[in-house]
Amino acid sequence: MKWVIAIIKPFKQDEVREALTTLGVQGITMTEVRGFGRQKGHTELYRGAEYQVDFLPKLKIELAVSDALLTEVVEAIQKTARTGKIGDGKIFVLDLQQAIRVRTGESGESVL
Repeated sequence: MKWVIAIIKPFKQDEVREALTTLGVQGITMTEVRGFGRQKGHTELYRGAEYQVDFLPKLKIELAVSDALLTEVVEAIQKTARTGKIGDGKIFVLDLQQAIRVRTGESGESVL
C-alpha cells in the first residue's frame, strides 16, 4: 500500500477528483493549504502599490492506494492537474505500513 500526497492548484480539484473516482479510488481527503515552492510567491498590484504574496493557495490531496493501482493514480493526478505553468504542484508517494478500519477493526488493503 502507498500513501499519495499531491499538492495542486485549487481550480483543478474537480478534474482530479473525477479522474480518481473513475479509477475506482474510494477515499480521498482534500485540504485547502497555502505554501510556495521554487517560485517563492509573486508580486501583485493593489491600488497602485506593489506587494509580495509569499504563500499561494493550493489544494492538498491525500489518499491511500494499493500497489497495483499506484501508477494509474499518479498518472491521472499528473495528467489532470497539469496546466504547463509554474506552480502546478508536486506528488509525493510514501510507503503505507498498515491501514485499519476503525468501525470493524479489519486491516490491510481490504480497508481501502
